[in-house]
Amino acid sequence: MASIFEELKFDDRGLIPVITQDYKTNEVLMMAYMNEEALKKSLETGKVHYFSRSRNKLWLKGETSGHFQLIKSINIDCDGDTLLIKVEQVEAACHTGYYSCFYREVSGDELKETSKKVFDDQKVYAKDAAKILQEVYDVIVDRTIHPKEGSYTNYLFEKGLDKILKKVGEEAAEVIIGAKNKDKGEIVYEISDLIYHLLVLMVERGIKLEDIYKELEGRR
Repeated sequence: MASIFEELKFDDRGLIPVITQDYKTNEVLMMAYMNEEALKKSLETGKVHYFSRSRNKLWLKGETSGHFQLIKSINIDCDGDTLLIKVEQVEAACHTGYYSCFYREVSGDELKETSKKVFDDQKVYAKDAAKILQEVYDVIVDRTIHPKEGSYTNYLFEKGLDKILKKVGEEAAEVIIGAKNKDKGEIVYEISDLIYHLLVLMVERGIKLEDIYKELEGRR
C-alpha cells in the first residue's frame, strides 16, 4: 500500500487544496489548504487542521469556536493534487455563522442565500478579537527575530521609526477618506491597515497589547 505522502503533489508553496464535505449528506462545507504538517496533524488527531495562507501558519479548525471537524474519511483525486475529506461537522463550518461556506446561490446576476445562520458570527468575533490581535502582534514580533525576505513588515523595521510613523499618518488619513466616502467595506479595510501599522509601531517602541488593554480598562 502506497504512503499518502508519496502520492500527493503539493504545489510550489508546499500546499494542496482540500474540499471538505459533510459525511452524511455530502454537502460541501468549505475549501481550504493543507501543507504536509497540517495533514500529519489531521491524521494524528482525527480533527482537521489546515494551513492559513494569510497568517502563514497551521490552524486547527474549531480551535477558538469549538466547531471542530471530525474526520470520517480522506480521499485523493486521480492526479494526487487535491484532497477530499468527509467530516462530522460540529455546529458550523463557516466563520460567518452558516453551516457551509457555500450558502449563496447564483441566480441570474444576483446572489441569494439558501440557508440560515447556525450561530451569530458577531458574538464569535467579539470573543476572539483579542486573540486575533495577539496573533498579528506575535507575527510582527517574529519578523524582528526571524526576518523574512520580501516581508513588508521587515521593510518597515529596516526603514526605521520615521517610516513607520509616516505610514501610520497615511493610513489614518485613508480612514478619514473612507469614512467621508461612506463605504463600509472601504472603512473596514482602511481601519485594518491602520491597526496593523499601529501594531508595528507598538512592537518597534516595545509596547505590548496588554499595556493598551490596561489603559482602556482604566477608562471604563
